[in-house]
Amino acid sequence: MSGKHKVFVLDTNVILHDSNCINQFQDNDILVPITVIEELDGFKKGNDTLAYHAREFVRTLDKLSANKLFNGGIQIGPGLGKVMVRFAQQFHPDISGMFLHKEADHAILNTAYCYSKDHPEIPVTVVSKDVNLRMKAKAIGLMAADYTTDHVKDFAVYERGPRVVEGVAAEVLAAIYGETGGADPAQLGLDEPLVANECLVLKGSGTSGSALVTFDANAGRLRRVHKEPAYGITPRNAEQTFALDALTNDAVQLVTLSGKAGTGKTLLALAAALENRRQYRQIFLARPVVPLSNRDIGFLPGDIASKLDPYMQPLYDNLGVIKNQFAENSEKYQKIGEMLAQDKLKIAPLAYIRGRSLVKIFFIVDEAQNLTPHEVKTIITRAGADTKLVFTGDVYQIDHPYLNQQSNGLTYLIEKMHGQSIYAHVNLVRGERSPLAELASNLL
Repeated sequence: MSGKHKVFVLDTNVILHDSNCINQFQDNDILVPITVIEELDGFKKGNDTLAYHAREFVRTLDKLSANKLFNGGIQIGPGLGKVMVRFAQQFHPDISGMFLHKEADHAILNTAYCYSKDHPEIPVTVVSKDVNLRMKAKAIGLMAADYTTDHVKDFAVYERGPRVVEGVAAEVLAAIYGETGGADPAQLGLDEPLVANECLVLKGSGTSGSALVTFDANAGRLRRVHKEPAYGITPRNAEQTFALDALTNDAVQLVTLSGKAGTGKTLLALAAALENRRQYRQIFLARPVVPLSNRDIGFLPGDIASKLDPYMQPLYDNLGVIKNQFAENSEKYQKIGEMLAQDKLKIAPLAYIRGRSLVKIFFIVDEAQNLTPHEVKTIITRAGADTKLVFTGDVYQIDHPYLNQQSNGLTYLIEKMHGQSIYAHVNLVRGERSPLAELASNLL
């Protein structure tokens, strides 16, 4: 990093978000308050992502220090700065009366403040995923920043909808509708090149008609997208048609569906999974458990099944919508019940899926905006042969306290996978739950 040498003070949540964070500050120094080490000690047990990051960071510090002392700091690596661990100090007289309660966050701020007073020539910045801690830091005269290393740089890729092309020649539309294997995209004369599995709405001039197409990068052709139902669910608009096409396309192994509430993301994914059920050993529907008001599920009454049921209920609701398309004595209605009873169709919290082997599974991850980039990577890297992964979510409905529209796992995934031949993304815009739900989504 060019400019004056700086010191960055890490909050615990930064480390729990990315255990490799100390390698992201170039030649600047890192200060880790002892309070952070103590908090990490409380997270290190378990098999979840937080425990993983807590253990990895402490192991990294142990490896760096070896037989050295943290006095003055330890070099992190070539071209990188030093890492320091600072013990707790008496609250500085300047700020001792500012906080009513001497809690962990305030101890971290005091460590940063004392260091800045001891070294006035060095710019000190508190790095935290907690916006409240950042506000407190600024209130006592310290610079503060979010940890932005894994923030997406092009958020527009998330909201990108189907490209509409006007004035398409009649012969191009004829090739799309004919049996020639699609049309050559060069005939459209587009200024911006197409990416793999991009969706387009082609509109001919005059009365020559229109067509929904997607770009098959492997064949180098525009392929027509048909409006076809999946397990009784018929797409109601162009975006839903594109979504079902990607969900049922065997060549596409990873699909992301974004959009506001009521656009049909989870419903379409589940319908596609049931339609193609014979190709997979199991269908998994999972979602992260992020309690409202950040209260742990232990506060809820009952056993573990009772505690988790409220979080899984939206998935059962979507399953109920599909079942109710058929008569109770019909084969498709009864098939869903059989799959649930035989664990061929499994609905569970995402934490219960971790550690399982994802081979020949249609895996739907709902509410993916509440996952971190590391959690998304962990899930996808477990995908075995013949497995299809679908992530659905709305980044404007994030419940996680330390994620935002640019740092959540869904947006990160969409940006990083954009243009890959086995990946497709569809942003659903129009709500189809009901006119009332659509009106409320737009106005309230």
